Amino acid sequence: MSAEAQVVAGLDIGTTDVCMFIGEYDSDGDVQVTGIGAHPSLGMRKGMVINIDATVRAIRTAKLEAQKMAGLSVNAAFASIGGEHVSSLNSQGNVALRSGEVGKEELDLALESARAVPLTNDEKILHVMPQEYVIDRQDGIKEPMGMSGARLEANVHVVTCAKNAVKNVSKCMSLCNLDVAGVVSSQIASASAVLSDDELDLGVCLIDIGGGTTEIAVYTDGAIRHTEVFPMAGDSVTKDIAMSIRTPVQHAEDLKIRYACASTDLVHDDEKINVPGVGDRQRRELNRHILAAVVESRYRELLTMVQQNIKDAGFTREQLGSGVVLTGGAANMEGVTELAEEIFSLPVSLGVPRNIAGHDAIVRNSAYSTSAGLLAYASKTGRDDMLNGDDSSRLWRRMSTKFGHWLKQNV
Repeated sequence: MSAEAQVVAGLDIGTTDVCMFIGEYDSDGDVQVTGIGAHPSLGMRKGMVINIDATVRAIRTAKLEAQKMAGLSVNAAFASIGGEHVSSLNSQGNVALRSGEVGKEELDLALESARAVPLTNDEKILHVMPQEYVIDRQDGIKEPMGMSGARLEANVHVVTCAKNAVKNVSKCMSLCNLDVAGVVSSQIASASAVLSDDELDLGVCLIDIGGGTTEIAVYTDGAIRHTEVFPMAGDSVTKDIAMSIRTPVQHAEDLKIRYACASTDLVHDDEKINVPGVGDRQRRELNRHILAAVVESRYRELLTMVQQNIKDAGFTREQLGSGVVLTGGAANMEGVTELAEEIFSLPVSLGVPRNIAGHDAIVRNSAYSTSAGLLAYASKTGRDDMLNGDDSSRLWRRMSTKFGHWLKQNV
């Protein structure tokens, strides 16, 4: 890292764990993780805060651990947000080019026009992500600045979320002496970490299987086209195991981590596992194939639901030239990739954070895709400012206040 390196922090407030990454980036876009902290998340359910005190304790612990490892303190972080309240749609805006050329003002007006989507009183726009531009009848334009024409159209993907969800996250962070530098939807953050430019161009479906929810993002021709959230993920599998083989939830989670497989074809018939009983009941021996059958059933249901959603959204296999990328902690399980290939009839790979250095043994894990993605997303935001000539002493302050201004105006 050069002397111009900037400090950035990302806070993934998940259903299973709260994780903070502290890192540095420079004008070349290189990101180095310097601190990592994590703590079980007991105050979240399916991406939503349900207990302020428990969430604050988890954030505070993760923050202290990350700061200790990094050897510095942070007072602002980019936060992830997920859950069923996050939704999306594609929109279009347009503006007349009175000067006959696209300038910054015309570009901003076209994007502002595209933001005019119907919202409920509790909804807020989280992201407006350009897909492509059209000037007169010429479509497929990625960078319209300076081009000539009479009319500019902007096609965008709009992601919305619940205002109260943002308020609760902001409140929890504030109680931990953390300002909100920005809020990023979980699947957008994960995509920033694990997907390559080639995958975005050829077409890819990212499936982020977390603890409480599964979130997807579909990209074609280098742009995001579709996002969706499903209320089924790793916790659903744990509950299925607990109920099906009659063992306490905490032991079901341990069995899932140590022995579960999402494909019965990969399990030998003679493999045995030891299952703790409920209450005073004795431990018993169980064929691992039975556990795999329970797990495969739930993963098959989930992946089939995703496959149908993508189909209903109008995407064909041919549009997903790079296939499917799985990520998230619950995607690490044995057999998930093989099962997904069977269901999607496409190449499937496990996505881990890329182009991020430091603490590789921890970072190169799909469970930390969102945390690493927040740093990647933040570095892009700050790098744009650096390239636009922002003085480095003002850069982090500007990043830290951007969302504060947004919050005051819109929440």
